[in-house]
Amino acid sequence: MSPTLLYCRCAYAQVVPSGVKNEVLMRLCDSGASFESVSDLCEMAAHRDPRLQALAACGRLRIAACYPRAVRGLFQQAGTPLPEEVEVLNMRTQTAAEITDALLKP
Repeated sequence: MSPTLLYCRCAYAQVVPSGVKNEVLMRLCDSGASFESVSDLCEMAAHRDPRLQALAACGRLRIAACYPRAVRGLFQQAGTPLPEEVEVLNMRTQTAAEITDALLKP
C-alpha cells in the first residue's frame, strides 16, 4: 500500500521559501503520484478541520510542510495527534529534491 502524500502550500504564514514549495509541487505533479494539497495546515488546525483527523488516521502518511515538531503540534492542537511513524519533511530547511525523493520513495 502506497503512503498518503500531503503537501502544504503554507499560504498564510509565508515561512516556506516559495522556490522550494513551488519546485516540490511541480515535481509531485510531474511524478504522476497521487497526493493531497492543502492551502495551509496552520489554518486547518486553527479551525479544527475534520480532514486533519482523516489524514492522521489514513495509515502511512508523508507530509511536506515545515518543522516536524510544528506539524505534529498542529495536529495535536486540532485534537488528532499524528502516529509516530508519520514522516514530516521540512520545506524550510530541506531542498526540493530531498523532499520529493523522500515523498516518492517506495
